[in-house]
Amino acid sequence: MSRTVSKVETFIVTVPRDTPYLGPLGSGERINERGYVVRKGNGTIYPTVDRSIAVRMTCTDGSEGWGETYGICAPRATCEIINDLLVPEVLGRNPEDVEQIWDELYGLMRVRGCTSGFHVDAITALDIALWDLRARGHGVPLWQMLGERRREHVPGYLSGLPAATLEGRVEMARQFQDEGHDAFKIHAVVSSEGIVEEVAALRRALGDDALLMVDLHWKFSRHDALAMAERLAPYDPYFIEAPVKPEDITGLAWLAARSPVPVAAGEEWYTAYEAKLRLEPPSVRYIQPEMGHTGITQFRRINALAEAAGVQMAPHATIGAGLFLAASLHASVTVPSLWRHEWQHSVFSRSLALLDTDMAYADRSYQLPTGPGLGAQPGARFWEYAEQVD
Repeated sequence: MSRTVSKVETFIVTVPRDTPYLGPLGSGERINERGYVVRKGNGTIYPTVDRSIAVRMTCTDGSEGWGETYGICAPRATCEIINDLLVPEVLGRNPEDVEQIWDELYGLMRVRGCTSGFHVDAITALDIALWDLRARGHGVPLWQMLGERRREHVPGYLSGLPAATLEGRVEMARQFQDEGHDAFKIHAVVSSEGIVEEVAALRRALGDDALLMVDLHWKFSRHDALAMAERLAPYDPYFIEAPVKPEDITGLAWLAARSPVPVAAGEEWYTAYEAKLRLEPPSVRYIQPEMGHTGITQFRRINALAEAAGVQMAPHATIGAGLFLAASLHASVTVPSLWRHEWQHSVFSRSLALLDTDMAYADRSYQLPTGPGLGAQPGARFWEYAEQVD
């Protein structure tokens, strides 16, 4: 008799932090009564803690798999979708059918317009857990279920310089460069002294060989983004990321055709359906799927579209407990066109402290976790910060 899913449990994992994600509060920013800050740089709400949603999935033979999804804002909304809507449709299913299960869960709400957001985040948690269970059932690491291993390690790039001032961010970058890092991405939403000014200062401090990327956080119209790219071009940035609002599909293509700097985007694209709109024809040089949104099934399908379009993969990394990052590394090691994977240094070490895993980051690259499945599962400290949601 084949094993089937018999139980699913959801947990909100909340880890306090002294300095909010992306850096200290800027002028006019405040923490509201629910613990969020709206960044003036792009009008987006962020938590002042590290938070995500984890799921534990148990099968009839007693085996367990773990999944995780995006949960930085209103996490109980996603947990409710998992528990009320999706779990009843997953119970009794075989993890071997994980891709079919994704399609069926997605189909439950497509006619109601729920084709991304909280609904697909909820599916993502279950999708990763099913893949983890599937690989564990075969006694192999997850990557082995996904394709040919193309590299020993996953090359990375440093993301974020969370100091309060430009001088502090430049000094932080210098220290990382002294440790051997060669690629740096700034977050324009906290570039309070000016985006161009920050890139110029970093180029002077780090030299011509350093790779500099600029995350523009969807701040601009297509015309203003082009003007910004032209101002940045003399400092030779490797790419600009998320330059226009996600809804402006034609604007992204318009900009990519004219920008003197390569364009990257995709962390907010949940599915291959969304990616296809931007990749036929290609409107980016680098695509940045976020495993916390896509899950493994859609990450693979997005990669197939990127391969066909000749677009390089540069997977995104965000706040999490490390489980969906482990999944992202397993998937990335099988991607032929992988450039580098984002390394959120201010998040990664905190995530590692929650897990039992040998996942690591050294010498500008990730060490893939070993062992069956994800090669990562909650450790003792995870349970200090986890709250079960029924």
